[in-house]
Amino acid sequence: MVDSDRPRSWPSYAMAVLFLGYAAGKVAFALQARLGFPGGPPVSAAETEGYFMDAAAGQWFAAATGVLGACVAIATVTALGRRAPRPLMLLVLAGMLLAVVGGAGIMIVDGFVGIGVGWQWYHGVLGVVAIGLSLEMTRSYLVATRRVAA
Repeated sequence: MVDSDRPRSWPSYAMAVLFLGYAAGKVAFALQARLGFPGGPPVSAAETEGYFMDAAAGQWFAAATGVLGACVAIATVTALGRRAPRPLMLLVLAGMLLAVVGGAGIMIVDGFVGIGVGWQWYHGVLGVVAIGLSLEMTRSYLVATRRVAA
């Protein structure tokens, strides 16, 4: 039987890899001034023109959020990250969880049901994995940093 009260570090490392992969994909498209993601649905030129900011700048910002997400994921399992104020880390993790659920949720719904974005079933599977890892990373941080009642 698996002990659910034990913190695990591997989900944080896995999330860091996913976030860095996301960042790398965004950098690749930023260098081409394209919206979208390698292996994802194509974004038309009309959609790119109607985007609220320059496509390259948007992709660079998205890449930065991927790197930041990876840093936060690693912080949940390092001594430096564990010294950060717990309420602040929980707020950041809640924001990350909402962002992951939002993005992955679109991939899941479009991949399995189809809403017209263009994500495929395997993108939906990746979305489910990303949400599960994010939830487990947050749960592990909560367990590792909880105060023991005296």
